[in-house]
Amino acid sequence: MKNLQMVDLKGQYAEIKDEVDASFKEIIESAAFINGPQVQGFQKELESYLGAKHVIPCANGTDALQIAMMGLGLKPGDEVITADFTFAATVEVIALLQLSPVLVDVKPDTFNIDPEAIKKAITPKTRAIVPVHLFGQSADMDEIMKIAKEHDLYVIEDNAQAIGGNFHSEDGKTYKTGVIGDVGATSFFPSKNLGCYGDGGAIFTNDEDLAHTIRGIVNHGMYERYHHDVVGVNSRLDSLQAAVLRAKLPRLDNYNKARKAFAEKYNKAFAGQEEIVTPVITGKPDTHVFHQYTLKITNGKRDALAKHLQEKGIPFGIYYPIPLHSQKAYAEEKYNEADFPVTNQLVKEVLSLPMHTELDDEQIAYIAKTIKDFLNQ
Repeated sequence: MKNLQMVDLKGQYAEIKDEVDASFKEIIESAAFINGPQVQGFQKELESYLGAKHVIPCANGTDALQIAMMGLGLKPGDEVITADFTFAATVEVIALLQLSPVLVDVKPDTFNIDPEAIKKAITPKTRAIVPVHLFGQSADMDEIMKIAKEHDLYVIEDNAQAIGGNFHSEDGKTYKTGVIGDVGATSFFPSKNLGCYGDGGAIFTNDEDLAHTIRGIVNHGMYERYHHDVVGVNSRLDSLQAAVLRAKLPRLDNYNKARKAFAEKYNKAFAGQEEIVTPVITGKPDTHVFHQYTLKITNGKRDALAKHLQEKGIPFGIYYPIPLHSQKAYAEEKYNEADFPVTNQLVKEVLSLPMHTELDDEQIAYIAKTIKDFLNQ
């Protein structure tokens, strides 16, 4: 059996090696390292893929979220509602901009932000909602957009884990995640479904004025060299990373299909195991691209199982072990534990298994058998 890994980037590279190596050679010889043809080409190709009018590449996914909020003109003290069960970057940028993060609970089946919790959290100071398409599955964007429209709020999609995913709206149209709200942000961290070989990110929007503002922000607030019209940052995708992404983008749908196929094999292997809840997909299968394959271990043995997997050399992840409302950096007296029953339970139960395009049936069978044997002993 091949060596087990959470993500097999080396194996994936083998398929695109010639294309990436040739692009790297061309970039190095031309010395077009920043904002070169590769970046411009990737921007246009991603716009076409997403059906987005504007894609603005940047240095990483965290920057993408921060710049999106800067572009919307949010002011210190404005409240921004987001999920308690997610990676810290989502709330980190809210705090960095001196906005007021408002954390709410998630749904027990999809792990995505609960629209009913959003409704309860809205105050006169609320300016924006940040739904996170967690683990690769779209949040309930129809309901979230209705709430936003009713209360005149911005919607900033955190699409770091769901690039390539679809959302089938009540209006009969299908949208790519990240281009449904006012602005979307994604990460191209190497382990993502569409990942580069370093850090990278992008911001998406269909709003002309917002796109113009964001283009200035990512480049020190400049639209003309040495003319700083807005307060900006230095956040640019480099040409080498863009070349990797250009090689992978035409393959993204196939990458996501492979992930879904492996998820189905995991599901079949765990069928009938009472202590295991496999991922729930709401709506059509293409709404989930399985950035992570995350189980719930419901018998209180999650941590013991994790230790067992470690002993057996099987990689895993616990995303996430501590709720954001309990993190030292973001804990506030305004939060009531009774408002987070789902998140507080999930942090005790979730366990993510290897999920990538290079998995095979033997590996899945071994992982599933190891888990079932432990739970059934």
